[in-house]
Amino acid sequence: MNPEEYLKQKKGRIDKALALYLQAENSPVFEAMRYAVLNGGKRFRPLLLLASGQNFGAAEELLLPYACSIELIHNYSLIHDDLPLMDNDDFRRGRPSCHKQFGPTLALLAGNGLLSMAFEILAGASTPASNHQVKERIIEDIAAASGPRGLIAGQWLDMSFKPDNPQLADLQEIALKKTAPLIKVSASSGARLGGASLAEVEALEKFGTFLGLAFQLRDDIADFNQDRGSFRRSSLPNMARWLGPTASVQYLKDLLDKAADSLKEYNIKSEIFGFFINQLDIGLK
Repeated sequence: MNPEEYLKQKKGRIDKALALYLQAENSPVFEAMRYAVLNGGKRFRPLLLLASGQNFGAAEELLLPYACSIELIHNYSLIHDDLPLMDNDDFRRGRPSCHKQFGPTLALLAGNGLLSMAFEILAGASTPASNHQVKERIIEDIAAASGPRGLIAGQWLDMSFKPDNPQLADLQEIALKKTAPLIKVSASSGARLGGASLAEVEALEKFGTFLGLAFQLRDDIADFNQDRGSFRRSSLPNMARWLGPTASVQYLKDLLDKAADSLKEYNIKSEIFGFFINQLDIGLK
């Protein structure tokens, strides 16, 4: 099975698992949660966790709850990002954002519900028979990635950004906190569940960090190309706007090279990891 077919199959299993978790009730909060999650997302983070875990021999059944939890956290952050008091975006993935469909109060509660459910799933997740302590470490890592020193810190930096005289380091810090942590913890959690060595986990953390930065830059390039005429968008943090078109593409390639080198350093070979890297480079070669 080639990487594209593998990821398509795994995405289907992730989508099915997410639907099962979210069918628990038919309340308005659950309806809004389902609307936000079950709408064709890329599933980049849970797919990365599955690929990482299976690369080190973990079973899919063991990995799926952890993968789904991270996807729920990611979608909670999107709901909150779109709210009027934050980015105030009316659309998400080609249809009205959660607050436009259900109102800001229910959207806020749906986001909170997804975050809470993620940790409920993690608490009940299985652990490898050889290492019962690994779940505690993974929950700690995911909490840190999504908390006030990770994703939430990045959201605040994003919201408080002043476009007058930004420096590349400021824009990188936003990405390192808002986008990279969940991608990093996806890569490392799968490796931990697969019984990877400490050195291999650290390599996956480096890989995930560079991949996360590249992921954000790839989005910034797309946003910059699409929104050059928008005054509102021009005031938002965007590395591609600061670097310019040519330097942005070169920086993206440098980040992807560093991601690949992080794996080579510890002789970690995976067609799937290579596919993730190549996907971010598509259209920029």
